[in-house]
Order: sequence, then structure tokens, then C-alpha cells
Amino acid sequence: MSNTSPLVDRAQLMRNRLRAKRIGGDFFLHHEARLEIQDRLDMVNKPFTSPAIVTSFPELWQSWFPDATVVADDDVLNLQERQHDLVIHAMSLHWANDPVGQLIQCNRALKPDGLMIAAFFGDQTLHELRSCLSQAEIECSGGLSPRVLPMGELRDLGGLLQRASFALPVADKTTTKVTFSSLNQLIHDLRAMGETSALHARSRKTATRALFDLTQTLYKKHFSDQDRLNATFDMVFLTGWAPDSSQPKPLMPGSARTRLADALGAKEFNLPNDAPQT
Repeated sequence: MSNTSPLVDRAQLMRNRLRAKRIGGDFFLHHEARLEIQDRLDMVNKPFTSPAIVTSFPELWQSWFPDATVVADDDVLNLQERQHDLVIHAMSLHWANDPVGQLIQCNRALKPDGLMIAAFFGDQTLHELRSCLSQAEIECSGGLSPRVLPMGELRDLGGLLQRASFALPVADKTTTKVTFSSLNQLIHDLRAMGETSALHARSRKTATRALFDLTQTLYKKHFSDQDRLNATFDMVFLTGWAPDSSQPKPLMPGSARTRLADALGAKEFNLPNDAPQT
């Protein structure tokens, strides 16, 4: 039996989310995700009559999709098997200890030829903060402690869809640049989004004033514009379909009945036997 600790401390994550709700919340990036999801749904020539949404902020997403079944992003999702033609995993997959397991559960909840869309942070999200905070901690204490959630790269995240047995998998992302007047404002807004650290291996010690002062100095030096701090938020979108016999499938190698040269109207030339090989 493995004694490996989980990446995310779910109890702390819940406290962060409750604090975000208590202080009023600032969910502008959830709004961005919702608009991107709606654009993708508009491009699908298919009505959805039994949607479900997995989210950490149910009131927010329920207001946007009033006819959807909304469930929490627990380790075990409260979704019934083969009951939905659309499942949206909204802005929480980056906090999952088992993201593949989450996607597998979404797949199982879909009817055949149902659609799943996952939107979450990835790639270069907060790379400026991560870089400056790491450098400042090395200079202040001579070492590093986990403080900011690691983010997956798009290519690796797209592979999660195949591991979860989705058909027609697609992975893409959008990038949003936001500026802040200070490091304190950035941290305040992350708290209002429920996105401050909930890593299981995070340091339990209170960060020193010297650490944050140096982090802000480095931030202003390397990632500022006209005295405003720049912050990057990469939003990844994973799209996949529950397998169904009606979906297009790739042809087997050698099964083509038309020559490419004929289709292009091109003339073929045979290479001589002594032609150099590449």
C-alpha cells in the first residue's frame, strides 16, 4: 500500500473556496471560461437536453446553466452513469489529485456520443509569480518550498483525454494577461478566486515580510510594465466525446481506393534504382 501524500490538501482547498465566497469572490476568469465554453457549444450542431456541470462554485455556474445538474468536484463525482449528453468540468480540474479519474467519471456519466468539455488553468499560468517567488525564497532562506500549484503543459494534458478513453479528443488553450498594482493586490485577487495554495507539501510557516518584499522587487524588475505587474493565466480546454458507432473513424492503412496523384491531378515519376535515399 502506497504512503505517498496527495498533491492537493482538499481540506485546505475547501477553506480557500469558502473564504472566496465569504469575501465576495472575484470570478472574472470563470466568466471568461464560460464564454469560451459557450463558443465551443455554439459550434457543435447538436442540442443538449441533459447537461451536467462539475464545479467548486455551484451557485455561479447554476446561474449560467439553470437547466444543468450541478455537482461538486469531489474525488468521487455525484454523477449517474450514462445520464447526460453534456458534461462540463468547470475550472477545477487543475486541483484534482487524480485528473484522469475525474475525466473517466465524466466519460461514464455521458450517454453514447455525449460531449465533455473541461476548462481549467494550465501551462504558463502565474509563471511570473512562480519564478520570482522561487528566486526570492532561495535568496532569503537558501532553499525552496512548494508554494504555487504546478501546471501541466498542453501536450501532456491532451493525453489525459486518450487515457480516459474519449473519442475525437481535442486540447487547446487561451491566454489572458492581467495587470496588478502590487503583489498584495495579486494575492488578494487569488484569494477572492479561491486559488491560493492548497498544496499538501506546502510550508506551514508564515512567510516572512522579507520574502514578499524581495518577490515584489524581482517582479517589478522582470515582469512589470509602467509600474504594473503582469500576470499570465493560461486556460486549457479539453474536449472529447463518449464513444459511439456513429462517429467517424480513421481508415485502416492501405484501405484507400483512390491514388493521391489522381486526386491531385499530378503526374508521378518513378525514382531510378540508384537514386540517393534520404
